[in-house]
Amino acid sequence: MPASPFSPPVPRARWPEALVWAGVAACVAGFFAHRLWQSLPAARFGESLLLAGLAGLIAWPLRRWRGWAWADALALVWLLALLVLTGIVPAVAVIAIACAAAGLGSALVGATRPLLALLAGLAMLAAVVGWTLPLPVHRWWVYAPLLGLAIVARRDALRAQAAILTGGWRQAVDASPQAAAWTTLLLGLAAAGAWLPTMQHDDLAYHLGLPWQLLLHGRYALDPSHQVWALAPWAGDVLQAIAQVLARAEARSAFNALWFVATAAGLWQLAAALGLRPAMRWATLAVYASLPLVAALLGGMQTETPATAVTVALAALVFDERAGDKRVLDDDPRRRRILIAAALLFGLLCALKQLHGLTALPLLAWAAWRGRSRIDSLGLLLALAGALAVAASSYTYAWLVAGNPVLPLLNDVFASPYFAAANFNDSRWQSGLGADTPWRLTFDTARYLEGWSGGIGFVLVALGGAWALAFADARTRALAVCATLAMGLALLPLQYARYLHPGMVLLLPALLAAIDRRIDARRAAWLVAGLCVLNLAFQANAQWFLHTGGIKRSVAALGGDMPLFARYVPERLLAAAIRERAPGSGRVLVLDPAMPYYAELAGRGRSTAWYDPKLEAARTAADADASGAAWSALLQRERIAEVIVRPASLTPAQRAGLQRVGARRDLVVDEAQWWRIPTREAAP
Repeated sequence: MPASPFSPPVPRARWPEALVWAGVAACVAGFFAHRLWQSLPAARFGESLLLAGLAGLIAWPLRRWRGWAWADALALVWLLALLVLTGIVPAVAVIAIACAAAGLGSALVGATRPLLALLAGLAMLAAVVGWTLPLPVHRWWVYAPLLGLAIVARRDALRAQAAILTGGWRQAVDASPQAAAWTTLLLGLAAAGAWLPTMQHDDLAYHLGLPWQLLLHGRYALDPSHQVWALAPWAGDVLQAIAQVLARAEARSAFNALWFVATAAGLWQLAAALGLRPAMRWATLAVYASLPLVAALLGGMQTETPATAVTVALAALVFDERAGDKRVLDDDPRRRRILIAAALLFGLLCALKQLHGLTALPLLAWAAWRGRSRIDSLGLLLALAGALAVAASSYTYAWLVAGNPVLPLLNDVFASPYFAAANFNDSRWQSGLGADTPWRLTFDTARYLEGWSGGIGFVLVALGGAWALAFADARTRALAVCATLAMGLALLPLQYARYLHPGMVLLLPALLAAIDRRIDARRAAWLVAGLCVLNLAFQANAQWFLHTGGIKRSVAALGGDMPLFARYVPERLLAAAIRERAPGSGRVLVLDPAMPYYAELAGRGRSTAWYDPKLEAARTAADADASGAAWSALLQRERIAEVIVRPASLTPAQRAGLQRVGARRDLVVDEAQWWRIPTREAAP
């Protein structure tokens, strides 16, 4: 291994290395003290190892007979697996969006920064579509020509970016082929989380609503009356919707894969800016890929996946050595363009979720301090305008429609009629913050996540010594402080582990830099390898569909959604049947409040869960009337034509009410049933 640029010219002191290994020892002690072997999902870990072996076996002919590098061969295997298991058309749609975004972004930042151009362009697309959501213009025959025009107009810049990307990959692999191969293997195992169809609770209750409304209706109804999150920051769902409209099918898997690759690219740039040698840059990506939450988030539509990519890219821009290039600093137009691009990224974070903008403030503060003497008034005004253009659409519409720009948050201040006059809070995630929070997050994860022990990985404890060293080193101190503050700010309102994920990923380059400087290359390699294996062993503890063998079942079904829907979320199959067989019959009530999977019904759906406070209150009142008359009146008043039920959860009053209106069972899928109300007049 080449010597690290951090390597001092004198022998290393013993105590820093001892501090690093103290973190490892603490992790081992915690493992045994909390008896974590009892929580080890051994079967799922075995399946991951089997999948890794299978990928290696398929890649071997390319290595043996074509002379490819292992990293190249494995990358091709994982890419083909993604296409086979998630669909070629959605992937083509996402590639078209990525090319158009990179082209648009390159007009601002030039063709030499492909990652920054891509994310800045995605921010532009999210802004344009976000502001025009109420207009009936969101059709594939509108999107496709406009994206095609952007690609054609910026084709020279796209060719230049493609050359930079391919050349950068080749150089990175050649610099450390063995580390590249093992890291690519881990990246592929993490990306397997994207093979699954959309089945997570929040996605089915909320996130799918916007994409399905644009696909079916060409516009989005700004109506929080039946979904209190309808006007919440929507950039992630907007970008997913663009791909879904183009592909005429859900494209979540392919878009999440794009965010995943962007995060890896950003981490590589950030590690390079900190001076890590190539093997340790690959190690940074390997630790990232091994984090259990990475695979879990790739299987859903939660905002932490795009937020991680954007946060890391923003940090890479802030810490980029070119940011201190005198030629750039003295060139006002170039400096302003970079400043505007950074503002677009910050605006995109705010447009994803308020919390992501908050956690990025330490990075912005550090960047402002570094460049305080170079920021001019015009550049600052342009940057502010760009950030507002990207971030403000959902907040503006929420204020105009509901009277609360952050509905349902802070409704004790804004008193919107669409939610109770109280600040939204989830009492499940109020464990409090303290010095032992990283320990409890690691070994008692169920207090902070709908998962099992070890479900966020072991980085916070195993690399705790490296974390302390990162604060002590002038080269990594700023990044360590920004990342630590990002995690702390994320956990301040709710101690929910998923929220700290972007900050934890942001911390990784600083941790690996501390190891790179203080530990011999061979011992550092064993430390990183052991941590990655431990993280991978507990990967399935991050999410229920990983824990129950969802990836295995997806492979067995060759990417087919129906077997997984039938097993895990049969309401999705019933919703599809209603779209096909009763497209204009009227409103659809998903009766079980524990399974409020009505988002994909695209405005037709109703739920008695807390997402619709008025209907939730009506359900409580109707359940008190055992005769069913109240339920009969409620169904007629809401003009319900179709009902999705789980018989085991039906109350006597609900059964009586359905009988009174003449509901008849039409279709059964596992535990869920579709009942029709034949005499109900169709609702608009």
